[in-house]
Amino acid sequence: MLAASEGFAIMKRTRLGMAVVVLMLPIVSFALATARQELQQALRSKPNLDHGAQLFRNCAVCHGPQGGGTRDGGVPRIAGQHVSVLAKQLVDYRHDRRWDIRMENFADKHHLADGQAIADVTAYIHQLTVDVPPGVGDGELATHGANVYGRLCESCHGKSAQGDATRMVPRIAGQHYDYLMRQIYDATDGRRPNFSLTHVRLLAHLDRRDIVGVADYLSRLDPRQDDKAAARTVAR
Repeated sequence: MLAASEGFAIMKRTRLGMAVVVLMLPIVSFALATARQELQQALRSKPNLDHGAQLFRNCAVCHGPQGGGTRDGGVPRIAGQHVSVLAKQLVDYRHDRRWDIRMENFADKHHLADGQAIADVTAYIHQLTVDVPPGVGDGELATHGANVYGRLCESCHGKSAQGDATRMVPRIAGQHYDYLMRQIYDATDGRRPNFSLTHVRLLAHLDRRDIVGVADYLSRLDPRQDDKAAARTVAR
């Protein structure tokens, strides 16, 4: 049985913890509201591509002049990505909803002053194209990955993995294999706080063969191919 003094100490700590939570709620709510406002401003602004090109110079240091990233998956392909997806990710980096020390730096207000700047740079990135093929896997599980993708991922990302701009679902066709692998593991390990719980639970059901196969399959898809023209082929 706990001594009276020990019981009192536990109650005191519990009340203190609850007080901290209550005090933090307005701060968290304000941060979420600010993030939503920034995103809405970016999506409603008329982009200036010339200004976007100037801002992209910082991005090009890592992502390359065409936004192609690196074949080893250290830096993703962003060329041609939906504006809404790009804007959402930048805002998430600004508000601790996605973590990467490089991106948190270049997405801050020193580099991107406001929603207009986000609109400008994301519109510029959206119209970029890359001719260099992405990094891919060894191909052994790509067919298996195509089947897994069709069962679990196609309903949101689309038959040809082109995503959906209106729902901020990213285009993942033609993304680097190693980058896709890392993002899946980051999501299931809790390192991607902007992933929905539903999405994380779905990914958690995949075993390593599934993850390798899906990532390899997606990396081999043509990012310029629309759903109507999609053909289930993994040959490249």
